[in-house]
Amino acid sequence: MTSAADSNPRIYVACLAAYNNGYLHGAWIDADQDVDEIRDEIAAMLARSPIEHAEEYAIHDYEGFEGVAISEYAGIDTVARMGAFIAEHGALGAGLLEQFSGDMGQAESTLEDCYHGQFASLADYMEELTTQSVTILEALRYYVDWDAMARDAEMSGDLFTIETAHGEVHVFSNR
Repeated sequence: MTSAADSNPRIYVACLAAYNNGYLHGAWIDADQDVDEIRDEIAAMLARSPIEHAEEYAIHDYEGFEGVAISEYAGIDTVARMGAFIAEHGALGAGLLEQFSGDMGQAESTLEDCYHGQFASLADYMEELTTQSVTILEALRYYVDWDAMARDAEMSGDLFTIETAHGEVHVFSNR
């Protein structure tokens, strides 16, 4: 799993009044901080705008969100929640957000309630799960097709995986 130190979700917030008048004015803001702190940094950026009384902003860029898309007008509450989730869980958190189309509630509850752990493959998980619950004679162990069991579990919708690196698969049950 990617550590929190490997992920630093940030957004580039631009002043729309300046942008519409031909100026590039904005600031990179850490997205994994408190919502009020992000809003304070946006307000400070707008106060420094070359256009007086600037009030509107948009997210013109982002980084460190591990492939999760952030819309130009995403709510700061959502961005902060996603930023904190990805900062804490890295590629696994981003994979869950992609799995559930950015639904933070679903991603958080799935990680909390349906996570079975990290394995080299889904077949390895199936082998561990089976051998913990059923005694398989050593002479028969080599005839069990763990890959087929894994494929069946995934195709049936019982399990899904998020691969965060080669040989690093996170296994989840579907509800």
